[in-house]
Amino acid sequence: MSNFAPSDSQSSVTQTINNTQSSSVTKFLVQFWGVRGLIATPGSAAHRYGGNTACVEVKVAGKRLIFDGGTGLRTLGKNLRQLQQPLEAHLFFTNSQSNRIQGFPFFAPAFVPENRFHIYGSAASNSASIKQCLCDQMLQPHFPYPLQVMQSDLQFYHLIPGNEVQLDEITITTALINQTQRSIGYRVSWQEYSMAYVTDLTKNAEPADKEQILQLVKGVNLLIANATYIPPTANNHESSDLHWQAAVELAQSGGVQTLVISHHHPDDDDNFLDQVQADVQAVFPQALLACEGLVLAINK
Repeated sequence: MSNFAPSDSQSSVTQTINNTQSSSVTKFLVQFWGVRGLIATPGSAAHRYGGNTACVEVKVAGKRLIFDGGTGLRTLGKNLRQLQQPLEAHLFFTNSQSNRIQGFPFFAPAFVPENRFHIYGSAASNSASIKQCLCDQMLQPHFPYPLQVMQSDLQFYHLIPGNEVQLDEITITTALINQTQRSIGYRVSWQEYSMAYVTDLTKNAEPADKEQILQLVKGVNLLIANATYIPPTANNHESSDLHWQAAVELAQSGGVQTLVISHHHPDDDDNFLDQVQADVQAVFPQALLACEGLVLAINK
């Protein structure tokens, strides 16, 4: 796999994992619409990597999967409105913190009656369901319109970490990633191809949790993971330090083909992230940092 360096032109380029050639109709595509953690980060310092919070779109075997609904979900929604209606998609939330759900009230396709969205999530740390969390953030005084204003067919599913979701020939496996935040990770498997979305890694996970996470990502073609925030080095831009070490160690232990580090800290500007990418690739060459608009093709 060639080295990837974000540039102004990167957002319009589709990279193919392992330098294989995609068929005329690529069936397993991953696109990044939001790559920030904690809070959206607009401004010139985030021009190349992007400032929207987490949202990743996966198109596989004729289905559309969406992971997390940060502010990047709004941008994705605008893009989807340009497609032929009706739309159907499956939204998987890792947790119910604001940076993972704050784009949902602005997801325009959810207001179109002909559309259908399947929404998956586990219980939050206060035991609230994903439906309750999405409803709560759309109540006054936080938002002018309740969730009931959305006219699309919204179907909610409660996930218990460790369960699987079967969508025809696609299998989505889940595991608890972060005990404190009650965050879950996902593995998407189709034919001989697979990807994992694990964006709440911590350096101090319990051994049993580490083994569970390892099994989730073992042998995947693509792992999307976060760098751990370690103040102050993750914020002062003097050094990228080793806040990405947990992600790299997981990729190495799991025999992962390609690692993409996402969920960037809002204080990490473009130049700092360039240095992080160089440091990561010196240890794990098959790695890159996510930027908005990046598209990866997993299948041949």
